[in-house]
Amino acid sequence: METAIKTSTIKGKLIFEFETSKLFLFGNTQLRDQAMESFYKQGIPTRNHEEYKYTPISSILKGEFDFSTNKNCTDEQIEPLKFLKEAYNVIIENGIFVEGLSNLENLPKGVTICSLVNAATSNSALFEKHYAQYADIKTDPFIALNTAMTKDGVFIHIAKNVIIEKPIHVIHISTASKSTIIHPRNLIVVDENAQAKIIESFETVDSKAKTFSNAVTEIVVDKHAILDHYKIQDENELGYLMNTTQVIQKKQSVFSTHTFTLSGALVRNNLTLVLDDEHIESHLNGLYITAGNQVVDNHTVVDHRKPNCNSNELYKGIIDGKSTATFNGKIFVRKDAQKTNAFQSNKNILLSEDGTINTKPQLEIYADDVKCSHGTSTGKLDQEKIFYLQARGIGLTNAKKLLMHAFASEVVNTVKIEALCDYIEGKIAKTFE
Repeated sequence: METAIKTSTIKGKLIFEFETSKLFLFGNTQLRDQAMESFYKQGIPTRNHEEYKYTPISSILKGEFDFSTNKNCTDEQIEPLKFLKEAYNVIIENGIFVEGLSNLENLPKGVTICSLVNAATSNSALFEKHYAQYADIKTDPFIALNTAMTKDGVFIHIAKNVIIEKPIHVIHISTASKSTIIHPRNLIVVDENAQAKIIESFETVDSKAKTFSNAVTEIVVDKHAILDHYKIQDENELGYLMNTTQVIQKKQSVFSTHTFTLSGALVRNNLTLVLDDEHIESHLNGLYITAGNQVVDNHTVVDHRKPNCNSNELYKGIIDGKSTATFNGKIFVRKDAQKTNAFQSNKNILLSEDGTINTKPQLEIYADDVKCSHGTSTGKLDQEKIFYLQARGIGLTNAKKLLMHAFASEVVNTVKIEALCDYIEGKIAKTFE
């Protein structure tokens, strides 16, 4: 028995009304109750909320939805989505870990990959230490809703001193046959001196209905650990994605995150990095390519809490059709975070007169011995460069493709996995066609 919901407006707030109570949920009941209470207090944000003024969430969530978690995918459907041949593949269908379709044989000693449901029992101490400790239910209604309603997801633990060479590929698949809300949840813990590469991809298979995916990922990067994290967002025109990633970094750790948004009716990325010790290094890279009536909204926060840390952020966008893209990047440098180096850049190309870009880089500095900068630029393709290419026998269409490819390559080239880089290059080339 699944739970259906509908939405309504009370005192100006759009809320969910649950028609049944049989949710098949796991975990701490008290935490879920607190999360649901927090969700009701905050309500679904409208355009009157400053953080969501360019994200039309409330209009999307009007109507009736289902919490369907049916598992319908076959090996034949999933195989094309396993685009990394040398990887441990984790299948998450409609928010549920599917062990039978994942390939996790011969995991190195010290590497644990399992469902959150299993982690809550078999790894209870580690799970309880980190689960719901970083994604704060009071800061965002969708974190609260996910914490209250999540049924499953993936738990990844890389033990102390373990270096896993083979990438871990978490494949999120939507297969809804009717309007559905799903709540995937990930917990990734990389212990001291450990190293890993983790890819998350978001795909849709045979979906004929609107799917709203409200995903939350918590990542712990312990002392001296190194983690490369990639997100490939490629859902169809009925895919709506709310993606929250909360990262905590410890002393001398290195974390790199790369977000590629290639399709989807609406994609909202909330990415927060907390640099909670000294000598930490963080890299944030993003590329979004929009067309039609797409809405893509990237909100990033880099919170420098301790001295002697470095962060570099580069987001680029190519906006076409009547689509809308938003970049809102915040850098906080706390009073104790002396000797901070923090840099942020957002660059955009508008291909259409009807496209819209909203960009707002922000610095909030409370220390006095820092090096920080931010900048943004928006323009069209350089006509002089187009003329130069045409003068050398390259057609107008191909000249534009070359310039767009060159613009995007600065972000694509940050990808350290060759097969993944080739895959993204191919997807981008297809998009430009």
